[in-house]
Amino acid sequence: MPQSLEHLGFSERLKLRGTLLLRAILHWWVKAQVLPDAEGETGVQPGPPVCYVIADYALSSVLILDRVCEQQGLDRPLFPIAAMEASEPRAYAALRRASGLFVRRTIPRRGSETLGRLVQACYDDPSMDVLLVPVTVLVGRAPDKSEGFYKTLFSEDWALGGRIRRFMSTLVNGRDTVVQFSRPISLRQLADERAGAARDQRKVSRILRTHFRRVKSAVIGPDLSHRRTLIETVVHAPAVRAAIAEKTERDDISEAEAADIAREYAVEIAANYSYTFVRVMFFVLNWFLQKVYGDTRVYHFDRFKREAPGHEIIYVPCHRSHADYILISFLLYVRGFAVPHIAAGVNLNLPVVGRFLRMGGAFFLRRTFRSQKLYSAVFSEYVSHILAQGTPIEYFIEGTRSRTGRLLPPKGGMLAMTIRGYLRAPVRPVMFQPLYIGYEKLLDGAGYNKELAGAVKKKETLWDLLGSWRILRRRHGEAHVSFGEPIFLDRMLDEENPDWRAAGEPGEKPAWMTPFVNRLGDRVMRAINTTADVNPINLLSTVLLATPRHALGEQALRDQVELYRSILAAAPLGEQVTVTPLDGIDMVSRGFELDYLQRVEHPLGDIIRLQAEQAVNLTYYRNNTAHLFAIPSLIACCFLRQRGIATEQLVRVARQVYPFLRAELFLPWSEEAFPDVLEQYISALEAHGLLFREDEGRRIKRAEGGSGEASQLLLLARSLLTTLERYFIAVAVLVKNGSGTLNRQELERLCIMTAQRISLIQEFEAPEFYDKGLFRQFIGELRRRDILVVNDQERLEFGDALDRMSKDARLFLEKGIRHGIIQAAPQALGRNP
Repeated sequence: MPQSLEHLGFSERLKLRGTLLLRAILHWWVKAQVLPDAEGETGVQPGPPVCYVIADYALSSVLILDRVCEQQGLDRPLFPIAAMEASEPRAYAALRRASGLFVRRTIPRRGSETLGRLVQACYDDPSMDVLLVPVTVLVGRAPDKSEGFYKTLFSEDWALGGRIRRFMSTLVNGRDTVVQFSRPISLRQLADERAGAARDQRKVSRILRTHFRRVKSAVIGPDLSHRRTLIETVVHAPAVRAAIAEKTERDDISEAEAADIAREYAVEIAANYSYTFVRVMFFVLNWFLQKVYGDTRVYHFDRFKREAPGHEIIYVPCHRSHADYILISFLLYVRGFAVPHIAAGVNLNLPVVGRFLRMGGAFFLRRTFRSQKLYSAVFSEYVSHILAQGTPIEYFIEGTRSRTGRLLPPKGGMLAMTIRGYLRAPVRPVMFQPLYIGYEKLLDGAGYNKELAGAVKKKETLWDLLGSWRILRRRHGEAHVSFGEPIFLDRMLDEENPDWRAAGEPGEKPAWMTPFVNRLGDRVMRAINTTADVNPINLLSTVLLATPRHALGEQALRDQVELYRSILAAAPLGEQVTVTPLDGIDMVSRGFELDYLQRVEHPLGDIIRLQAEQAVNLTYYRNNTAHLFAIPSLIACCFLRQRGIATEQLVRVARQVYPFLRAELFLPWSEEAFPDVLEQYISALEAHGLLFREDEGRRIKRAEGGSGEASQLLLLARSLLTTLERYFIAVAVLVKNGSGTLNRQELERLCIMTAQRISLIQEFEAPEFYDKGLFRQFIGELRRRDILVVNDQERLEFGDALDRMSKDARLFLEKGIRHGIIQAAPQALGRNP
């Protein structure tokens, strides 16, 4: 319905012209960016009259909004409300107004008079409807750029602000202004409930206040208490006081001394978040990331933006690099979300650096504190407090950076604290946001291979940080961040214990807590892997590391990476996984740009091979996406020693291996769903001519030997071969030593020794081949499936199931490889086989 000025009197028209003149002057330097709602709309639709609602009245906000509405072809806030021109000369309302010329004070009132009149009008006229459109105008918080250091001094914060501050903010930050529209509220729908006009006015005011609080909290973060106040609140919490009393009695010290220790713990832990520091660091990080990673790709952010409002957000990324902290915070900030408080290892609490990290939202935790009850109580209370405040939190449930490129088994400590904190004070529902992070070249990967080979992890120092500036001289390609499917804590709790709300905070840890935390951690890791992004370096490393000498003809390399890209497009994961749009030519070019590849010219066609010093490093990028190729590679492995196989046998053997791959690689499909997934991958390989069905599908054959398709299938199989060999090492060590001979620690040690020896003899370029964590995980899965059983003497016993696994290895592994592993497998010293 069009707006009309016919009912405006002379004074109103004169006032409108003056206001429009001010608007014209203001927009000489103000430039606003419009942010739609989560559905990509402004919230204003043709039809009912519109009234815009802002949280706090400021003339500059109204003028900015009017200009934006004019540009968008929407109803104008400075014009009368359509169909109500006589009574409502302005189409906007403000929930709060301040009085005073220079010292501004909020006027206490029950609600906006304009809203009251609109609600009453809808009660008086059953055909009347008015859409209330919440609008947030933030000056100095544009998400895409900032051009001046001093703009940060007058940016948006939680203070209402006076006229001078608002004028300076508009003057300095006018070109960095955000106008965010939200979904409209229909007054007709409220009136139809017939609860009463006064009650509806209070209800809609309450809804709007909550909405504006959430929007501002999402954009600039919650209104945080003073750090000293927060520390005292934590120290005086009942759980901490109980831990203080226990320490007083146990250590024979005074209560005041124990309280001082608790206070020192809280000071060591707590962040000291500063809006101004974050804004200043934006300029530094913008320059740094542009210098190091020329471009950062972000995927599935719209889904996160749609689901986030109204939730306490817990960001749970995979942990590849120290750059993860910077990257996630920066990406959220530039997209209009508050920088999360990040749980960081106390090893990063370095002189000077630690203070800056705290100002950026870092809070510190010790590596282990299970035996330190007072520290545990303080840390848990701190997490609970910031959780109840609505502060977004980020932590890495792997516990440390992955040295192999694979996801590490999740550690449940932070998850458990989050759950207990939520059960104690369920202020707003918790949403876990998994994040996949992928790099084309790591900043801090140089020491990973040394640590895998047995070197002691080097402690971080300030000099290490200063020395890291050398990375600015090298190219690092692109970074990729993908937002996974959110996990809602309430829904999982409802599935686990439907009565959890009525039960309240558990006094003691409930029996269901540990298995629930384990399932949640497992689900987070699978959600991360399910939303992986596949970049050119992932594909190039997967192909070239599968060749004996890490070299391949240029055309064959192009064909193979494009084949892998096609297989991923047909995979059951669908649109969740994103794959580079580059073709084979451009992917090879990217490898040269980042100094991973070298060309060997030859009359029959150029050879592309890895730089000699890069082979080990590239295993990291291959492992980032190894889970995406595990099933097609497993299928291909079934054709290494024979051209054809019965479909039934292929399915049986694949189902036997799948649980171990699922546990190690965090694959998303259940064992019950796996046969259907296997069928989809077989069909994908068949579509590319790598496999053929015969005998009405009862038998599957590969392409004829010597063909291009047979070579492609062989390369695909080799990408999983080292994993299957690692499994066989554990089986061979067990069989060689006999049932009931080894304990778990002895088995792990012998497996690592065997893998290291084979790696030296065969020159495997795969540090994870002898990774203790992967052997431990495989042995743990054998125990969970009762293939291994621990006897009364803590020795591992096994039966026929392990023997069958050993025999089935003949299907995958060549005779020479199997015999080499069996020969290298040692017996425990001092024991008879």
